[in-house]
Amino acid sequence: MEDFWSGALWVMKIWLYLIISLIMIPAMFGFSLGISETYMNILVKTLEVWMFMLLFLRDGRDIRPKPSIGGDFTLSDCFYFNRRGIESIVEDEVTQRFSSEELVSWNLLTRTNDFQYISLKLTLVYGIGIFLRYCILAPLRIALACIGLTWLVIGTSAVGLLPNLRIKFWLSEWVHVMCYRICARGLSATIRYHNRENKPQKGGICVANHTSPIDIVILCNDGCYAMVGQVHGGLMGVIQRAMVRSCPHVWFERAEMKDRHLVTKRLTDHVNDKTKLPILIFPEGTCVNNTSVMMFKKGSFEIGATIYPVAIKYDPKFGDAFWNSSKYSMVSYLLRMMTSWALVCNVWYLPAMHQQEGEGAVQFANRVKSAIAHQGGLVDLQWDGGLKRAKVKESFKEQQQKQYSSMVVGDDSSGHSD
Repeated sequence: MEDFWSGALWVMKIWLYLIISLIMIPAMFGFSLGISETYMNILVKTLEVWMFMLLFLRDGRDIRPKPSIGGDFTLSDCFYFNRRGIESIVEDEVTQRFSSEELVSWNLLTRTNDFQYISLKLTLVYGIGIFLRYCILAPLRIALACIGLTWLVIGTSAVGLLPNLRIKFWLSEWVHVMCYRICARGLSATIRYHNRENKPQKGGICVANHTSPIDIVILCNDGCYAMVGQVHGGLMGVIQRAMVRSCPHVWFERAEMKDRHLVTKRLTDHVNDKTKLPILIFPEGTCVNNTSVMMFKKGSFEIGATIYPVAIKYDPKFGDAFWNSSKYSMVSYLLRMMTSWALVCNVWYLPAMHQQEGEGAVQFANRVKSAIAHQGGLVDLQWDGGLKRAKVKESFKEQQQKQYSSMVVGDDSSGHSD
């Protein structure tokens, strides 16, 4: 029995040494040994060989009724409205943004397509994939995530004991980025950053589309940001208290989040100090499924700060990064991510944007949102992400009613013209 435990201890030591030397040390100093690239190349070729392409043909025509002369209603006018009503019931453009993105091909994950026997070879590859993801990758990724979070708490707490000198802020940024890089390795993340000359600068606000809480890890893997959010309890609260000791993050109590003037004042004070890190904000206020960008809340666009837009686009072929908070808890979601093939995404830094003269906060927010959607290849929607859990506002209903009315009776101005 003693030989068994000594052998198990020896295996654990070798495993720990390999993690430190091949993963953690390269992650700490921001370089790669090529292991992730090799894994991704093998994974891509495997999925290409065993992938079954499914083509979805949709009729994109949108035949609207032509208003009859004089505004008379005809029976054919109702066909369009019946069609739009049925489409809205089956699949509207809002609620489908809060469900997992559809794939054009199967990525050998049961969560994207219930497995059905097709061939012996495919079944063999599928079984090997399950063993690889759950028995090899998952324990390794969980260990790296635990190490990264532990180091984040210990490192930021230690740095927080130093006096407010320049070396403290340098060490704080280094600890944050190092720990986020270890956590990114724990997700087998392959991230491609574009236009790094446009990276957010101190004294500004970084705004990005929001797909998952992992967005923070993706962005902080390339630089340090000041976070904005509500104070939490439990493990999240321990992490928040440790982080704020070394870096001026902006945490609010639950009651303070409802006071817009207090939130605006604290954000303004932060961005006016050009020595503080840029604030990272997700103006959508909720996670969207990586296919579109929904309405931006105007709060962060009212304080007159420089806005640094960032577009994030995940590749769903390797795993679904969208967090459906109404269906999965945070722990369940993280376990799903750690048992996926990998996390592959592109990040685009867009040029800094400023509020133009005479431009309101809502118009400025829509302009930034459109730029992010265009760069990331996402659908630009005007709907509020709050519809994920709230009812549709009456103003939205009235807008649709006016639109349909104009289709039937035509433009009022044309009816009164001589």
